[in-house]
Order: sequence, then C-alpha cells, then structure tokens
Amino acid sequence: MTKAQDTTSGRGRAWLSVLAALALLAACQEPEVVLPGDREDIPEIAAFSKDPDPADNKAVSISLPSQTANSSWAQGPGTTANRVSNAALRPVPVLAWATGIGEGNDRRHRITAAPVVGGGKVFTLDSRARVTALSPSGAVLWTYDGTPPWAGKNDATGGGLAYDNGTLYVSIGFGSLIALDAATGQPRWTQRLEATGSGKPLVAGDLVYLVAGDDTGWAVEKSNGRIRWQIESTDTVAHVLGAPSPAIAGDLVVFAFGSGDIVGTFKSGGLRRWTTTVAGKRPGNSASRIGDVTGPPVVVGSKIYIGNASGRIAALDSGSGDRVWTAPFGAMTSVWPAGNSIFALTDSNQLVRLNAADGDPIWAVDLPRYIKDKPLGRGPVYAHYGPILAGSRIWVASSDGHLRAFSPTDGSLLADIEVPGGATADPVVAGNTLYVVGAKGQLFAFR
Repeated sequence: MTKAQDTTSGRGRAWLSVLAALALLAACQEPEVVLPGDREDIPEIAAFSKDPDPADNKAVSISLPSQTANSSWAQGPGTTANRVSNAALRPVPVLAWATGIGEGNDRRHRITAAPVVGGGKVFTLDSRARVTALSPSGAVLWTYDGTPPWAGKNDATGGGLAYDNGTLYVSIGFGSLIALDAATGQPRWTQRLEATGSGKPLVAGDLVYLVAGDDTGWAVEKSNGRIRWQIESTDTVAHVLGAPSPAIAGDLVVFAFGSGDIVGTFKSGGLRRWTTTVAGKRPGNSASRIGDVTGPPVVVGSKIYIGNASGRIAALDSGSGDRVWTAPFGAMTSVWPAGNSIFALTDSNQLVRLNAADGDPIWAVDLPRYIKDKPLGRGPVYAHYGPILAGSRIWVASSDGHLRAFSPTDGSLLADIEVPGGATADPVVAGNTLYVVGAKGQLFAFR
C-alpha cells in the first residue's frame, strides 16, 4: 500500500467514526414534545393588546338607573351601599361659586382627596393637610390643620376623606388617621399609622378601614380609634400617591396594595379568605411600569372590578378572588359600573366603555394626553378624574381645565365646561350640584 492510499483510508475511518457518534447522540435524544392547541399568528394575538380604536366604536343601547336626588356623597364609590348610581344633575350645569380651600398643587405636593358631602356640608382636604368644611353656598364654616406639632407644614402631602354619621374621618400624609366632629372640626381621636396615611378611608359598621403607605391594611374602631386588626402585604418601593380605598363585598373587606396584591379579608377578625394579584403591564407601549393599584376595588353583585397603572383591568369573583376576565388597559381611577357596562379612564388617556361580562371594549374616546408635543410622544401628560354617572351622562374632570360630559351609549361629547386651573381630584355630585377641587386650591360648584 502506498503512503497516499494509507492516508486516504485513515481519513475515511475517521469520518465513519464521527458519523457513528452523531447517530448515537441522535438516538439518545428525547423525542420532540408537541404541545396541544391551536397555533395562531403573533399579530392576531397582539391585536387585542392595542388601545381601542375610536373608529371601531359601537353605539350599544344601555339601561341606566333612574336619576336620584341625593343629598350626600359621603364616601368613595367602591362599596355598593356608598355609590350613588345616577345622581340628579342638569345636562349642562354652570359655575355657581368657587371658594379657596387652602394650598394647591406644586412640584412636591398634591391634592389627592375628592370632596365628600354629608350632614349638609362639603368637606375638602388641601395639599398640606388642611381640612375645610363649607356650606352648600360656598361659605367656609371651619378649618382644621392636620399638621402634627413635630412636623413642618411642607413635610408631607396627600390624604383622603370619609363622612359617617356626624364624624369626618381624615387620613393625612403625615401618617395619621383623625376623626373630627363634622359640626365643629374638633378632633375626637387620632391614630398613628407608622407610615404615610395618604390612602382613602372606608367606614363600614363599627370600623374604619385604610391602607397605609407601608402596604399595611388597618381596621380601627370608629368610636375611639383603637386598632382592631391589621394585615400586611408584600413591600414595594414605588407607589402612586394616594392608596386606594378598601371596599365591602358581603362579609369581606377587600384591600388593594401597591404590590398589586388584592386581599379579601373577613370584616370581623381580619382573617384572610383569599389573595390574588392584578399585576403586569400591557404588551407594547405602557404608560407606566408601576404596578400599583390605581383603580380601587369596585363591588357590583358578586364581582369586583379593579385596575392598575401599568395596563390591567380585571374582574374578580368576590367570593373566591378568582379571575373572571382581564382587559389590557390600565385604570387610573375607580371604574364606574352602569347598565352591564364598565366605564374607565385608562393609562393611555382614553375614556372607555367595556362589556361588564367579558371586558371587551364597546367604545373609546381619546382624551387630551401630552401637555407639550415632544418627539416620540414623551413628556408630562394631563390627568383625568372620574368617571362618574350623573344626570344620565358620564362626567370626566381634567387637569387641562375642562369638565366634559359624554353619552354612555356611544361616547359622543355632550358638554364641555371650563374648570379654571384644571381639576385635581374626582368630581362628586350631591344636591343637584357637581363639586370638583381645582389644582390651585379651590372648590368649584356647578349647578
């Protein structure tokens, strides 16, 4: 055998060895597992993640509750017993009066409390812990400064209000829950919260419920402020100013926390019945990465509607906490239920009407978004507050200086009223009057 023949033969044997090894490895590999189910193109799945297109709006008839001539709006709309389903209001109310209530918004301080109405008075909270009681004609009846002796006036901000049977309950950013005599403004008791108290209180039965800034849920006795029980949630670093108000669902009180955790707890002793979460952000362009619950729990029958700032609105079963449906839109404020529909202000500055049964959009209206046009659409945005149903119209108050009314049927604009300086909290309606707090520290009354 020649040298060349010997080299060729050696190379052939080497290739045969490599091929044999590859065949052996292939034989050792597990067979590919093919998961069951239909295959869909990615664009078809992602299409539902886009904001509703107003061009696709549908005019769907809606059965609204009759208008109610209510004299009070004492607490937030999350609990069914506290919600005025369709407050009486004229179609296009006009400004009746405006009264200063204290300090307005600046770079470090914000008014976060919607006014409450009860006992023939309107109550407000400014950006520096000042509480004001006003008459229905706009006269100031009394004021109370919630700044503690050890703190400076500018050290904290935010808070919430709730009225019940002659007592005004006030949470303030300094970390206190205070009960005031609604007639005089004199304090009845104060409970320290060990954290900021910018959340909105709920009064039900003999207890006051509140979420503090450290993601602790509180239940205190409304007669003396003593702690009945507490629950804790997962700590979070980033919060949206103003924790959501709890809500009552049967024998449970539902807390929403900055972590996105939702907890259903027995009212009497604080024992948890269920825990779930509304977490994650919308696919694609999300207005916020903060998963804080900004759409407080709203109870309707056996369902709870809730939303976060990063792109989720969910319907939960109130008995178990199980998810009924999820819509890929955030809720920046409380949703408003009416006529088998859910109305919400989304994280992309749209007013939307969703089918309450499955979360599908019925119509959407674009609201003013960016304060200044910038490349790629970045920059500060306008804030919108509401929505509420009053006078059989959906009302939205905005920081761009407008109070707008929309048709519940098709979303068409029905009224546009000026709010000098812009709004900074949800509007409320009582005594055929719409009240809204302005960013410059005024209370406006429209009749």
